[in-house]
Amino acid sequence: MGEQRFLVRKAAVLGAGVMGAQIAAHLVNANIETMLFELPGEVNNPNANVIKAVEKLKKQEPAPLSVKAKATFILPANYDQHLELLKDCDLVIEAIAERMDWKRDLYTKIAPYLGEHTIFASNTSGLSINQLAEAFPEALRHRFCGIHFFNPPRYMHLVELIPCQASDAGMLDDLEAFLVTYLGKGVIRAKDTPNFIANRIGVFSLLATMHHGRAFDFGFDLVDALTGALIGRPKSATFRTADVVGLDTLAHVINTMRDTLPDDAWHAYFAVPDWLQGLIQAGALGEKVKCGVYQKEKNEIYVFDLPTQAYRLSAGEVDEDLKRLLKYSNPTEKFAALRTSSQPQAQFLWSIFRDLFHYCAVQLESIADNARDLDLAVRWGFGWNQGPFEIWQAAGWKQIANWIQEDISAGKTMSQAPLPQWVMAIADSDTQSVHTPQGSFAPRSGKPQPRSKLPVYQRQLFPDCLIGEQASYGETIFETDVVRMWHTGDQIAILSFKSKMHTIGIDVLQGVQQAIKEAEQNWRALVIWQTEPPFSAGANLQKATERPKPDAQHGNVPAAPPSPFQSFLKKFKKSAQTTVLQVARELDLADVLMAKKLAEVDGMIKQFQQTSQALRYSMIPTVAAVDGLALGGGCEFVMHCDRAVATLESYIGLVEVGVGLLPAGGGCKEFALRSAQNAKDGDPFPQLKYYFQTVAMAELAKSAEQAKELGYLRLADTVVMHRFELLHVAKAQAMALAEAGYRPPLKNREISVAGNTGIATIQSQLVNLREGGFISEHDYLIGNKVAHVMCGGDLTPGSLVDEDWFLELERAAFMELLATEKTQARIEYTLKTGKPLRN
Repeated sequence: MGEQRFLVRKAAVLGAGVMGAQIAAHLVNANIETMLFELPGEVNNPNANVIKAVEKLKKQEPAPLSVKAKATFILPANYDQHLELLKDCDLVIEAIAERMDWKRDLYTKIAPYLGEHTIFASNTSGLSINQLAEAFPEALRHRFCGIHFFNPPRYMHLVELIPCQASDAGMLDDLEAFLVTYLGKGVIRAKDTPNFIANRIGVFSLLATMHHGRAFDFGFDLVDALTGALIGRPKSATFRTADVVGLDTLAHVINTMRDTLPDDAWHAYFAVPDWLQGLIQAGALGEKVKCGVYQKEKNEIYVFDLPTQAYRLSAGEVDEDLKRLLKYSNPTEKFAALRTSSQPQAQFLWSIFRDLFHYCAVQLESIADNARDLDLAVRWGFGWNQGPFEIWQAAGWKQIANWIQEDISAGKTMSQAPLPQWVMAIADSDTQSVHTPQGSFAPRSGKPQPRSKLPVYQRQLFPDCLIGEQASYGETIFETDVVRMWHTGDQIAILSFKSKMHTIGIDVLQGVQQAIKEAEQNWRALVIWQTEPPFSAGANLQKATERPKPDAQHGNVPAAPPSPFQSFLKKFKKSAQTTVLQVARELDLADVLMAKKLAEVDGMIKQFQQTSQALRYSMIPTVAAVDGLALGGGCEFVMHCDRAVATLESYIGLVEVGVGLLPAGGGCKEFALRSAQNAKDGDPFPQLKYYFQTVAMAELAKSAEQAKELGYLRLADTVVMHRFELLHVAKAQAMALAEAGYRPPLKNREISVAGNTGIATIQSQLVNLREGGFISEHDYLIGNKVAHVMCGGDLTPGSLVDEDWFLELERAAFMELLATEKTQARIEYTLKTGKPLRN
């Protein structure tokens, strides 16, 4: 079967619980009409259970749906009335409770209704796929497999694909290609062993952490302080993660390991601790009931205290000496210091790493094909910066292996199982590496195994790299301190920013302008793409007070993008306050305000507008390839390119109002222009008032689809599900424009304005909000400035102006607001406190 031969026109999900409903949501995010099945509800409304689950999806945060309107494509169904409809589904995913008997009974019931070519897959998190397959007629088993999504399915990158003995190889390849391109997932082929790869390793790591935490008599809050971001793992660390997963779910996974892995050398540790069982019996199941290991009361976080069996204020503190030790840049020195330290917290960290390495080495051959699959599964499924073998390799393979051997001999490890022979063979090799440019170690063959050769992976020009792999980003066309223009051997030029958070200062603006000129002379199109998220956090006005840096030759732009789980945490666990703080930081106005160098800022705004216009009217097509945040000026660049190609997890917005300013890089102009172009009966105001609300409320789109709803993206812009396919698609879009005989649009010289009538209408609404106490006097001023710009100023409605008119209004309003004491106070307060100021 060739690439993308498997087409999913319609899908079904069996089970409308937490996972089933969210899998259905992600399928409709991918524009796949999906039937969601559940047991029949009340007599008068048999689909009540599914309808309730879909309504819950609309309210859930982080949102499982890219936009709420997608919920209408989830079709409610029940097992009594709608099984006949399964024959029309290309893919059916079972996601009911983790009970082998329940699943097998369901399979027997639905098997006669499946279509001739339907693929049926179970979302089980750890039950045997081969045992489940036995419930199917033998003639259907070749179309059955496991397909394990991680929670929450929209955001978690990992999907484990687990064949049964009869699974058709071509079917698996087609399903993998579908999961990668259409659902945006990182697919790992797992063996049919209990809990597969990620849960097997992740839960063991959690159990080892619990064991050693208890041995060192550490509180749960201290363990979390030690095992989160400090060691390259999510902030939720150990026990907060347990709360998020659900303590009852965690207990079920532990019991599954206990019942199904009797021969595991670590079996003695596969037991639910008494304290965990006690919390479950008390109904403290974690985040879903607002009480678990942690609970929040008002603004305080409390943690369950083992000695007192009661909750106390959370206050875990990491030793200062350990903090300094963990800042060592050399992993070899860091681990040597951990092992030799007498500090209990350091000894604890060495113990949990040692036992994790030990377990992974012993289990690798039985659960995964190679070390890469294990490491990526843990990274993508649990959000670690590096997988276990990556950490081990970075710290010095032979040194760590010898220390583990010594600790096994001394009886310090959780198990006395010997290290496999391959571990010491690698220790004695020249490379001392499981991950190399040639591939990752596969214990069956004893050799490095290259990455998959499936055609779908040719779309990933720069896949997620492991240690030992080197991402080489093409050949340089030119490079400065803050931008690099390069190519991959074709006729498309690529521009990447090198500034922090890819912010845009004068030097970046100059680099963009240089890139446009170069592309016009020697290339067929220009794509703006960053080697890692975000696309751009916006303007950096501090650069307006500095001299541009001279050109310099540098190496490739750094690789190693953060894991999708990290991106998810960063993007969706931000409150509105945090978003405003980021805007203030990335504008970086503190020095500007202190120096009062407003003239330099005015000059930069002019240059910003010129650059935006150059992107719009260049003689070659320009494409913005967006992943992650595109705020303020970054959003304005996106709006001015001929096309945008954005990953679903792109968070786009003109958020300047949050710090008392307004968009001045062409954003207000662009909304006014689009309103005029889409005006019915020549009146731009009906559309303009919607765009005004978007700007005045500093709306941040929480998906690329929502960015289309808000107007930041156009309907013609492309949404890509897989972030590592973004550049491939963006280049294809750019080449398609070039092949079509691209010419830039004609400059708009007759834009109809809403004028003073539009301003007055918005102003009256702002007055009501001010009088009602909903906005402050300064909010009122900002709103008026935005209205004045977007409506085209104090002109008669229908007056015709050009784009430069709007750009001048933008710049003047921006500078007037920047000069006010209250806007300056907002920016300075946000920078100091991290909170917005309403003054």
